[in-house]
Amino acid sequence: MKAKKIAICVALLSAAAPKLLLAADAPTSSPPAVPSWADTLNAWGVAVNGYVAASYYASNGYRGGYHEFDENHDTFQLDQAGLTVAYQPKQGFGAVIDLMAGEDARIVHASEDGHDNSFDMRQAFVQYATGPLTIIGGKYVTLAGAEVINPTQNTNFSRSLLFTLMEPLTHTGVRATLAVSDTVSFIAGINNGWNITSISYGPKTGELGMAWTPSKALALTAQAYLGKFGATLPTPIDANRSLVDVVATYNATPSLTLVVNADWDKQDEAFGPGSASASWYGLAGYANYALNSQWRVSLRLEYLEDKDGFVTGVSDGQHLWESTVTFGYAPRKNFELRLEGRYDDAQRNTFVRSQAVGTIPADLENSLSELAVQGVYKF
Repeated sequence: MKAKKIAICVALLSAAAPKLLLAADAPTSSPPAVPSWADTLNAWGVAVNGYVAASYYASNGYRGGYHEFDENHDTFQLDQAGLTVAYQPKQGFGAVIDLMAGEDARIVHASEDGHDNSFDMRQAFVQYATGPLTIIGGKYVTLAGAEVINPTQNTNFSRSLLFTLMEPLTHTGVRATLAVSDTVSFIAGINNGWNITSISYGPKTGELGMAWTPSKALALTAQAYLGKFGATLPTPIDANRSLVDVVATYNATPSLTLVVNADWDKQDEAFGPGSASASWYGLAGYANYALNSQWRVSLRLEYLEDKDGFVTGVSDGQHLWESTVTFGYAPRKNFELRLEGRYDDAQRNTFVRSQAVGTIPADLENSLSELAVQGVYKF
């Protein structure tokens, strides 16, 4: 009888043993998951991103003001380091802070106040959104042009002649955007002028814009600026400047994108108070073709007619041609290596082949060749 009771107890313990072991092995409680900083920002609706772009470019001369950023000669360069923090809810108040540093920032900053500074607040504005209307106030990038200051949003390393000689970089003022439908938006604003962060006189520059996106394949924007240009150091131009800019983008296939950018500019009293006006116009065409998921090739062709010689400094006027081919290799989605060749041609001897030294004048030629390598990393 005693042996039978022992056998029953052993059997019960054997059956319960796996459950007891599992209960002993299981943790008493799971520690709460700690959200990452990125998850916390996303939960707050705050977007943070940035990039670093560095290059080496070589040429057979100097640009003499015809290239916006690649102005030097045979140099390694930190082009830009950028950081953007944005809180832009669909309704209510928000803000954007967009910082940049590097050699390009020095040029942007100098165009604003004439000072040499390798740091620039490219954008800083407050935003208010209600329904289809969004209003921003502060400093922001221009509406004009197919190319932008941020290199990650361009398909070429160098900037076009239109970007350099025909379009503003930034504005300071107030801008309103009204989305009248899913495909059409209208924009209106009032600014200090071109690139100027602050001025000491009353007249302002008005901006008007329209964006039409009838399909995923086609987008068209048109924008116009009219008003006081602002200070051109060291002597201010106290007269109106006009710009009409049109950009058309066509995604012909999933691999091929075509872009056309046309500009027309006019400067009143271009050669001094009471003098005649000057006008100039240009046309640029772009083709970007993705060879596969890692390789692409981009082509840019453009023409600029400076019939009065205002922006090129030639008394009897001239025209300029430019062609650029860029190969992009992106082994990862957040990094691209670019190899670019560019050729500029002018009607007159415009480009500086060698700088003036002492009594020896600068050697001018009518063409310029450039080869560049750039690395762009985004985070």
